[in-house]
Amino acid sequence: MARDRVACLDACAALHLPVFVKPARGGSSLGISKVEDSAGIEAAVELARGYDPKVIVEQGFVGARELECGILEDPDGGRPVASEVAEIRVLTESGFYDFKTKYLADELVDLVVPADIPAELADEVRELAVRTFEAIGCEGLARVDVFVTTEGRVVVNEINTMPGFTVHSMFPRMWAASGLDYPALLDRLITLAQRRPVGLR
Repeated sequence: MARDRVACLDACAALHLPVFVKPARGGSSLGISKVEDSAGIEAAVELARGYDPKVIVEQGFVGARELECGILEDPDGGRPVASEVAEIRVLTESGFYDFKTKYLADELVDLVVPADIPAELADEVRELAVRTFEAIGCEGLARVDVFVTTEGRVVVNEINTMPGFTVHSMFPRMWAASGLDYPALLDRLITLAQRRPVGLR
């Protein structure tokens, strides 16, 4: 927006509200805004720029379910392995999974592991998560977040290449539900890190 304000606002106007404005390289929902009125986009961009000079404006989905899947690299060199699928149900009026909802208030969110979804949908999410991991050349671990639209379409929201590990975090919860408890998960990650070559590749 700093380079061409009009072009940026025109591009944002092509999206349907609500939109999410976020720092491109941030985490934990810091600096992210849910914008439901186009008049609020510039302020949201300025907030995001306080965390990263590069900002993303994304199309929001109304009524979509938010699902997540953990991915681990296969220590034997096979395809990455996907965890059980989980669902985040935000209980606030805005429906926005912000920093406060993630870390400070258990009563504002319901974390369902495994998600209450048909087996076919869970398989589709897991396969899409693995392909997303492979597509960007990820290593070690990641958490892939998707939306399931009201029409049943599964859309990748984002990939988290260093997912959280707090008591609230979904990544260890999903692997625990998949039979890999916290100590075993840490052992797997250490093993993967020790086998990984150093340097650019």
